Amino acid sequence: MTSIDEKRVYSDREGTTTVFVAAELGVARVEVSEDIVGEFEIAHRCVARDVTVADDSLAIATDEDVLDGDFSPLDFGPAVAVGFDGDNCIAAKEDGTLARYDGDWHELASVPEVRAIDGALVATAEGIYQIVDHGARYVGLDDVRDVSTAGVPLAATADGLYWLGNGWMDTMAGDFRVVSATDDPVETAYAGTPNALFAKSDGEWRESAEWEQIELPVDEPVADIGFGDGVYVATESGTFLSTVGDGWRSRHLGLTGVRALAVR
Repeated sequence: MTSIDEKRVYSDREGTTTVFVAAELGVARVEVSEDIVGEFEIAHRCVARDVTVADDSLAIATDEDVLDGDFSPLDFGPAVAVGFDGDNCIAAKEDGTLARYDGDWHELASVPEVRAIDGALVATAEGIYQIVDHGARYVGLDDVRDVSTAGVPLAATADGLYWLGNGWMDTMAGDFRVVSATDDPVETAYAGTPNALFAKSDGEWRESAEWEQIELPVDEPVADIGFGDGVYVATESGTFLSTVGDGWRSRHLGLTGVRALAVR
């Protein structure tokens, strides 16, 4: 097994995409060239629960605090999820407290158990909440595990995958745990259950939409999915996969307890 050197590396190499992976051992930095998984190392040791990127800004939720791109604590306290709503970081505490960071933390609301944050949408044990002004409001569904806001908002729940039209519309039944989408250059989405991964690439999320089941070269539950020059997948047990459309390449990172990935 390839060992992971503990380093802090900040500058991207030319011609590569940098992906950050949040795991119980820390934040790993993975360099990908097209679909070839290259060097990887631990950028910072911690118990990382979530990681997010917006432009050049990085935020990490850990069991001790929210960290910035220099891995400096932001005095939030233990966090379970982070996201960016525009330029502002949104973080959630273990007790469901949501706060916005713009140089200082501003408490927004207290919601049920938070699972994920993307843009202004928050996935919780009791449904989806939308961040509005200085608060948050319930906007539907139940037992939501993940949410994506790129293009048409999508939600992964315990009973199915939903898209936001005239209310939340179901597109596929199943025990969905993760969903991620991009609208650059075309609207593409991936969603996963513990046993299967599905993809849709034309932006049509109606009930009649045909989702393609994706065959990965490993039989491991998917923790998170991201997009850059290709599609990147991290499994819960530490396998990193990438594709640019002509097959998947994989490499085990030597990590366990993987929770999330973020693409710079």
